[in-house]
Amino acid sequence: MIETLNFRQLPRPLLRAVKLPPQIAYAIRRDPLIGRLILLLTTTGRRSGLPRVTPLQYEEIDGAYYIGSARGLDADWVRNILADPQVQVRVKALEFDGLAEVTTDRARITAFLALRLQRHPHMVGALLRAEGLSQPPTRAQLEDYGARLALVVIRPVDLKVR
Repeated sequence: MIETLNFRQLPRPLLRAVKLPPQIAYAIRRDPLIGRLILLLTTTGRRSGLPRVTPLQYEEIDGAYYIGSARGLDADWVRNILADPQVQVRVKALEFDGLAEVTTDRARITAFLALRLQRHPHMVGALLRAEGLSQPPTRAQLEDYGARLALVVIRPVDLKVR
């Protein structure tokens, strides 16, 4: 039997190491390429008060940016948002301040997962398979999986084109 991937058990240094390539890509102006899938989210550290940049996969839906947290409410960036929902986002050629909302509503998360699976069947399908879900996953499987996640919705406040 294949061991399933559990993002909650990955060591934090490993999670921090995967942040670097997207940040470099944005720094050397490869944002149109990487920005199709990844945005850079800047939160304020809940203890340090310092800016914390995290590259994250996203979906844009009706002008808002939706981000799923595989670590649920335990992700540092989510905990930072819970402490201060004012964020900055860089996506493609846009930079903006935003107001972030964190939810654990199972129905919203399930709808988000279904949309991501529809838009990115190979990538998201592989992630869901790694989590032990069948292909294609049933709605009940998505709901059960979604119960462990958190969803962040960021609404832009001040858009700037670079």
